Amino acid sequence: MNIDRTLRSVVAVHASIPEDAFTATALGIRREGSGVVIRGNGLVLTIGYLITEADEVWLTTNSGRVVPGHALAYDQETGFGLVQALGPLDVPALEFGDADRAEIGDEVVVADGIGQFVEAKIVAKQEFAGYWEYLLDEAIFTAPAHPSWGGAALLDEDGKLLGIGSLHLQMATHNGESADINMIVPINLLMPILDDLVKRGHVNKPPRPWLGAFSAENNGEVVVMSVTEGGPAAKAGLRRGDVISEIRDGEVDGLADFYRKIWQSGPAGAEIPVRVLRDGREAWLRIKSADRGSFLKKPQLQ
Repeated sequence: MNIDRTLRSVVAVHASIPEDAFTATALGIRREGSGVVIRGNGLVLTIGYLITEADEVWLTTNSGRVVPGHALAYDQETGFGLVQALGPLDVPALEFGDADRAEIGDEVVVADGIGQFVEAKIVAKQEFAGYWEYLLDEAIFTAPAHPSWGGAALLDEDGKLLGIGSLHLQMATHNGESADINMIVPINLLMPILDDLVKRGHVNKPPRPWLGAFSAENNGEVVVMSVTEGGPAAKAGLRRGDVISEIRDGEVDGLADFYRKIWQSGPAGAEIPVRVLRDGREAWLRIKSADRGSFLKKPQLQ
């Protein structure tokens, strides 16, 4: 890999978000990370939380060129975001690799938009369930971790793009200690939806039902940590500390199963019966789900 040439395709992303935006409190109103140029016209792939509800985006190349960008799309299911540069970046587009063929133990590079990179290895490829109603069937995990992971590029030995950095996590090692790792969204998830995201700003299908519940798994049980103010779960009476035991007629077996049962209930707007355990008692709640995207500010062309 010609690392210097490859790093030219990774840019810094700076986004400003209105103070009254839905995600402002949780994610902040100033967000910084990285993105990867994937088309010659200046289309940049990043992680979506950096640009969600952004009213201003700036892209900075390794050479110092600063160009305004338009927050083009954010896909809730994968977590990918797209930014269209509104001026010439004058950097090459990065070629896609094949994340499905990447294996545990493969040597990789995680690179950010200010020229920093970490030589790492793939330490796991497995399911990942996030507390914010997010699920990947097979995420990529790398170690050691990059300190600036958001939107960073995961590169194979040929300099091809395998995925986009999303999270910094800790993994238990064999000797009982913990190691810092990065969770990466595989690039193969982008290919089937890229044209829709570019043309429509979203995937051309009904949105998934969303509850607005932040949940964690504890010994196989799904426990509610908090609910979004004004969201479907809050309106239905779901509370912090509730244990979710059933969706309709099916028992919930962990966080991933909980999400899958919600999403199998129909499109956004579907009413979802949920059985909860609260203070030693059982209760059924009927949660009228919503489209998470309807709570978000839409990007305006700069």
